[in-house]
Amino acid sequence: MPHKIGILNEKPLHADLKKWYALPGDRLEVLVDGFHIDIVRGTLLVEVQSRNFSAIKRKLAKLVLHHPVRLVYPIVQEKWIVKLASDGCRELSRRKSPKKCSIEHIFDELVYFPKLLTNPNFSIEAIFIQEEEVRRYDGARGWRRKGWVTQERRLLKVMDKRTFESPSDIAALIPDDLAEPFTTFNLAAAIGKPNWIGQKMAYCLREMGIIVQTGKRRNAILYVRNGV
Repeated sequence: MPHKIGILNEKPLHADLKKWYALPGDRLEVLVDGFHIDIVRGTLLVEVQSRNFSAIKRKLAKLVLHHPVRLVYPIVQEKWIVKLASDGCRELSRRKSPKKCSIEHIFDELVYFPKLLTNPNFSIEAIFIQEEEVRRYDGARGWRRKGWVTQERRLLKVMDKRTFESPSDIAALIPDDLAEPFTTFNLAAAIGKPNWIGQKMAYCLREMGIIVQTGKRRNAILYVRNGV
């Protein structure tokens, strides 16, 4: 029987992703080693985490000691923003957000435990999704967004997925034509992303042993591939 404690505060996006990912025969909300697990598929433990990897760091570190664990992480490629009136029911508008995330945005969260992917018991499955973000007007709480607060996120469609089971899978995200040695700025430019993504990507790659520091160019650290 599934444990209801893990379901009580479950957000719609998390519930939708869990429902989409589950297969016949899977067990949901199972207690394993003192932790509530979203999906148990044979010996594989599956955890769905839509954001904030820091909140699940300790749990994953404990579980991979004795179990194969897969972390399912949604990357939003298309987002629709729905605004509701203060009553939380009446829809005021619906528009498509110009923002679009790519696979490299996984490093924004992976910085919390980059070395975990060196453990053969751990893997990450990135799910590219189309989502709906519902916002409700609340003048008292939503001062940062001119009175609008996010009420919930909903899954509209799964568009694709990509699995990372080892550092070599992550290494494949480095463009083949990136000249060495390179800086985080060079890396960011090669993948067409802001420098902050290049910095977090380089940090994760270094922690996994995929790249190594080889010197400096003025104040910028230089890196080369480590043959992973």
